[in-house]
Amino acid sequence: MEANHFLSSYYPDTSYGGKRLFDDMVEQAVTAERLGYRGVTLPEHHLINVLLMPAPLQMAVKLACETEHLELVTSVAVLPLHDMRMFAGEVVQADILTDGRLVLGVGRGAFAYEMARLGTPIVESKAKFDESLDVLIALLTEEEVSWDGEYYRFEPMTVMPRPMTQPMPKLMVAVMNPSGIAACTKRGFDIQTTPLAGRPELFQAQVAAHKEAKAEMGDAGRHLRIMMSRVAYCTGSEAETRRMVQMAHDYYSRFDNVFTGPGIVSHGDVAQLPRDQSIEELEENLVICQADEMVDRLALYAAAGIDELILSSNLGQHQGEHLEAMERFASDVLPHLQRIAAAA
Repeated sequence: MEANHFLSSYYPDTSYGGKRLFDDMVEQAVTAERLGYRGVTLPEHHLINVLLMPAPLQMAVKLACETEHLELVTSVAVLPLHDMRMFAGEVVQADILTDGRLVLGVGRGAFAYEMARLGTPIVESKAKFDESLDVLIALLTEEEVSWDGEYYRFEPMTVMPRPMTQPMPKLMVAVMNPSGIAACTKRGFDIQTTPLAGRPELFQAQVAAHKEAKAEMGDAGRHLRIMMSRVAYCTGSEAETRRMVQMAHDYYSRFDNVFTGPGIVSHGDVAQLPRDQSIEELEENLVICQADEMVDRLALYAAAGIDELILSSNLGQHQGEHLEAMERFASDVLPHLQRIAAAA
């Protein structure tokens, strides 16, 4: 099992500024490479101070200039917000400028607030995503592509330049539903997923769907992988655990506002709203703990055959604390998980 660091770009204090925010992310990526992480993941979100990154392909190119071999995964590029006729060319350019290290993770979008303001209501995003994905694949793999669909109608065109990575840059689809995971796996896509609240039965169903689909594909599916995203932060003491759980509770009071809630935002700052879930219940669902406990809690993922664990650990803490937690995970947790995975 490999590790991937999620550059989640959360900043509760909007006076912190974009320059410092993105500089921190670059430093985290450089640290991830030094510590032996396989890659970093880059979100796409707009207009808000939660998971903010308006242009993940731009960030991927920047990180390629600062690192040597780190895999650069979008998590995820929100296809319904883009015109595939332009986006396909941007993907090709990013693939070239990252020397083939780009993995294009794609999805339908999750925050109704930003989707509505950018012209694609969340209720339409699934249908638009499905067609956008088909259009994107056609433009990346074929020449003189024309289209006559619900969202796209255009005469023959060829995206230039042609992709450096053949037949196209690596493609990964974000999907949570086990049946959707199976369908996307059978289409030859790598998978990004998450059980969100961490329910074991959902996680197990997600992994089983991927494995069963791969088994049906035989050799054609052998190379396909599944990445599992979890909020995971390796603390150095019990006192730090308590403080970080409280910070996570504050973070989710904003996250829930734009994910499932009313979308109350002022000047880009997502309002904190009361939560029904207690801090104790939240702590059970997240992996915020010291190294020994983290090994025990993540052993299930390693034994189940997760190819890569995406660690989302930016909860608003200072950059120095963030880097120290990455060090603790790499030295005190990851080697144990890899031994468990190898044995399984």
